[in-house]
Amino acid sequence: MSLLNDKLGFATRAIHAGEAPDPTTGASAPNIVMSTTFVTEADASFSAEDFGENTPFIYTRWGNPTIAQLERKLASLEGAEAAIAFASGMAAVNALLLQSLKPGDHLVLSDVSYAGVAELAKDYLATHGVEVTRADFSDPRNVEAAIRPNTRLVYAETPSNPIIRLTDIAAVAAIAHKAGAKLAVDSTFATPVATRPLELGADFVVQSLTKYLGGHGDAIGGAVLGTASDLAELRKGALIHFGGIISPFNAWLIIRGIATLPIRMRAHQEGAIAVAHFLEGHPKVERVIYPGLLSHPQAELARRQMKNFSGMLSFQVKGDGAKVARDFSERLEVVHYAVSLGHHRSLIFYLATDDMLRTSFSMTPAQEASYRAFAGDGIFRFSVGLEDPEDIIADLDRALK
Repeated sequence: MSLLNDKLGFATRAIHAGEAPDPTTGASAPNIVMSTTFVTEADASFSAEDFGENTPFIYTRWGNPTIAQLERKLASLEGAEAAIAFASGMAAVNALLLQSLKPGDHLVLSDVSYAGVAELAKDYLATHGVEVTRADFSDPRNVEAAIRPNTRLVYAETPSNPIIRLTDIAAVAAIAHKAGAKLAVDSTFATPVATRPLELGADFVVQSLTKYLGGHGDAIGGAVLGTASDLAELRKGALIHFGGIISPFNAWLIIRGIATLPIRMRAHQEGAIAVAHFLEGHPKVERVIYPGLLSHPQAELARRQMKNFSGMLSFQVKGDGAKVARDFSERLEVVHYAVSLGHHRSLIFYLATDDMLRTSFSMTPAQEASYRAFAGDGIFRFSVGLEDPEDIIADLDRALK
């Protein structure tokens, strides 16, 4: 039976998909093939135009055995025909957007998205002839209103970074396809354990492998997943020509991380629920936003679309958030005051609303009001790790006092 068979359980595929014992040595664990070049036949072509599914390994910028193992594993978990691994999540996003859009095309982008993506749209795409409209994706009608005749791509992020707002993927996919556009979904916060956007109608899935998929804060990577035909064009164009390839060593670390993804996500969710309940009851906390809480404004959608609520939550404090951030950076011991997310360690960071609106997000007054409804004057983005929840809670409680 093929280890890519979708009838096998998710945890089984997380361990085995894309891998096989080494035929020469019998090694059970995947090898790391660090070679940049490969011995080929004399008639092998060194042109991207001749690259195809059955092209042998020639040069690691084109393809590599270790990276290919990672791509097969990712495709199996997302239910995709194909996957391409990149050097970072932003390399994956750049490749997808620049391959999909040309001057005169229109992009509908979630008004709340990862800062790097928001800044790419604001500072690069708009100055290179791509029209960008930002919409509040929490209501599909806003997406529908933003569609234009030249819309080629709709780009969602769910849950969104940093306010944990959700997008109804199936509804937005229907809107995009009716307009002749494709839908890309950044599902980094959810992971395929929680949500598989392709099954809900999305055309592309974007993952920052640096986060939950790798899971240990020691390897940077990204991925785009979709149909074999779409990904073949993306590989031949953006990957080979832009050169944002992942290191085989990082690919190997991420393969190793994915093996425990289902177990880790259960533990992340368990810890996050305990921490969210603690914070909701704390007198110095104004509001907690977590999809696993009934108080989340989209709790019904969360339960319909997510099989796991992840370890990401955000919260507002009463009073001066910047002062509390300084207290956290000085007093926290178990939780690290640091950026990034999805690691085995708990990570927390304060995001001041005025700073986010000034540097990353370009919003209409209505969109700003919607953002502030979640974030207030500032929000703590908290990636709940795999420590004992009681220790995380005690650390927070001590710092808040």
